[in-house]
Amino acid sequence: MSQSINLDAYWLPFTSNRAFKASPRMIVAAEDRYYIDDRGRRIFDGLSGLWTCGLGHGQAKISEAIAKQAQELDYSPAFNFAHPKAFALAERITEFMPAGLNHVFFGCSGSDAVDSALKIARAYWRKQGLASKTRLIGRIKGYHGVNFGGISVGGIVGNRALYGQGIEADHLPHTMTATNAFSKGQPTTGTELANELLNIIALHDASNIAAVIVEPMAGSAGVIPPPVGYLQRLREICTQHNILLIFDEVITAFGRVGANTGAAAFGVTPDMLTFAKQVTNGTQPMGGVVANDKIYDCFMENSGAEHMIELPHGYTYSGHPIACAAGLAALDILQNESMIERVKAAAPVFEEAWHGLKGLPFVTDIRNYGLAGGLTLQAREGDAVIRPFEVMKKCWEKGFYVRSGGDTVQLGLPFTITPQEIDALVNAIGESIQELH
Repeated sequence: MSQSINLDAYWLPFTSNRAFKASPRMIVAAEDRYYIDDRGRRIFDGLSGLWTCGLGHGQAKISEAIAKQAQELDYSPAFNFAHPKAFALAERITEFMPAGLNHVFFGCSGSDAVDSALKIARAYWRKQGLASKTRLIGRIKGYHGVNFGGISVGGIVGNRALYGQGIEADHLPHTMTATNAFSKGQPTTGTELANELLNIIALHDASNIAAVIVEPMAGSAGVIPPPVGYLQRLREICTQHNILLIFDEVITAFGRVGANTGAAAFGVTPDMLTFAKQVTNGTQPMGGVVANDKIYDCFMENSGAEHMIELPHGYTYSGHPIACAAGLAALDILQNESMIERVKAAAPVFEEAWHGLKGLPFVTDIRNYGLAGGLTLQAREGDAVIRPFEVMKKCWEKGFYVRSGGDTVQLGLPFTITPQEIDALVNAIGESIQELH
């Protein structure tokens, strides 16, 4: 690394800054499924950026769309004015959604998409004359971004504890049980855990509950697929008790699980769905909420005079022209180059290789769905994060980028990965685990 770079000024996010600055891992370029580090080494991208770049890096059609848009219209105000590509991208996104999810509200990231969805849920019930329906329900091990709404309904303690009181929320139990350890794809047990929602309703009454928010497949907690029938049961309970169901699909939307959305993969339609990451293939910050007709129409029909604002909410960069251009190009590639079909084809190959690590030292669980995988490692002397952190560093030195998150090693493979690359990546992780003490 060039000694001219001053490492002090930049406070890295979700990073052990002291450890990183003692031994930096610097990325200077990217091409297809590989990063290039400051030593000129090609590093296989085993997480698709941060679950963002499934199409691979350096997609010319996306780069060209971004450059052209920057010259044509670099910024446009989003409040009371708009530009054509925002409408074009919104319509394109709805084509990937389950039937009935037809209205897109744009933000800048997955975190603000979640907070937008939570605000819309509360506001919806007020518009319906049911102002007491404010309580929000998330799930233990859930990840919903880093804003106050998101960490409140989220259930990863490390993302919450340091910040004190957030928005009052309840949490469903997670589905990562001992019985489900080493399941391939969806576990066959654990559906009954959805019934815990009935106990929360009994405690607070449905008249006080606005929404339930879950990831169809939990991602950042280490890839936790839902038990068969679990999401269907949540949907049934929410419908019966007049509670909105929100799917956080920041990771699962647009191909990761071998379908347009997690909702489609698991056969359950929520009332709202959040997206980000893959919508622009990670090239531009972009996120949003897709709401069903009932929610959108309620705001349009219950907001007074026509010139009144129906939803007093939004961001300076909502529907940014350059992000919209990137999104249109990315979704074209996703569809025109059969990327979701490629995920479906590669998923069984990955599953077989990934579960081949069962039996290695310290491995207590392996999970997978689509081209996402999680592997849990036993704590060392009470430190649950040290072994995954060491595997991440060892893999980097072997030429592979993987993520360590809590007690897990996580993979989010590029959609175009080859069987040979799957074997090389999994073997590198296996070797790194065997080198642990």
